[in-house]
Amino acid sequence: MTSPLDLAPDDIFIDLTPSFRRPFFLKCEGFNFAGSVKAKAALSMISAAEEEGRLRPGSTVIESSSGSLGVALAAIAADRGYTFVCVTDNRCTERHLRMMRSYGAEVVVVSEPDPVEGLLGARIRRVRELCRETPGALWLNQYANDDNWRAHYRATGPAIVRAFPDLDYLFIGAGTTGTLTGCARYLKHIGHPARVVAVDSVGSVTFGGPAGTRHIPGLGTGRRPEIADESVVDEILMVPEQEAVRMCRSLARRGYLLGGSTGTVLAGAWQRLADADPTALAVGISPDLGERYLDSVYDDLWVRARFGDITDDDPLSHAAAGTLVGS
Repeated sequence: MTSPLDLAPDDIFIDLTPSFRRPFFLKCEGFNFAGSVKAKAALSMISAAEEEGRLRPGSTVIESSSGSLGVALAAIAADRGYTFVCVTDNRCTERHLRMMRSYGAEVVVVSEPDPVEGLLGARIRRVRELCRETPGALWLNQYANDDNWRAHYRATGPAIVRAFPDLDYLFIGAGTTGTLTGCARYLKHIGHPARVVAVDSVGSVTFGGPAGTRHIPGLGTGRRPEIADESVVDEILMVPEQEAVRMCRSLARRGYLLGGSTGTVLAGAWQRLADADPTALAVGISPDLGERYLDSVYDDLWVRARFGDITDDDPLSHAAAGTLVGS
């Protein structure tokens, strides 16, 4: 191993069957130096730009990120000698901010949302401004960059099928939709019969729902990502953020400290599988671990200020009830 991103374990799965009371496995993507699934997309987009001659020694990379991709790009930039500027917003966790700055990245925090496209639209507008102001700067544009989803077509999808060839359901969170689109296209390409279920946050507009306030970074968007492709998705579930918080805290009481996006995916899976064959084999993807959310999802005051007194609720202790919006 000569680079931090060379550490890329792709075969770590948690058996959550005892908690879910049905065959359920969670693919954990947080065990790399970037700490999230975004390490794959970051490396794929950077490597493609290098091969195409769009990145050269000393280049400046600018990207919009809610946190995890920014951390991954900051690590790669530090390793390869690029200047990295991350444009994020005020929902980005303090730990994400500190990690990016520790790698030497410049972080620009946007606090005023675009009137139509929300904080994401405001971030992208600021990225474009910075690109105009910075000669030779490269915007990777994770929302429209095909090398985002290709990373998961090449690696994540095949790793899941190798581990679980008889998979029945695959639950994937929808942020930029890179992981979702790549895995779903891979399964469709090989003719695998598993149902691909996209899990998004209520308030996200990715799949045509109404925009709403969201507090947890990672999933959901204020504008539709260009790489989103519903044609390879079998179901779409919209999960209220309070259900994601409940699920995160429920798993923490069982020894698993997982990120907010993971909580959303698991809350969606828990509700959807309540009506499925109890022997069906399901896998969910966990984008990151939970230590970056200690000041938010796992902080009682933060949770109560946004969702009320839900801190003692334990969804896994009782049967699933209908709380999702399906599509």
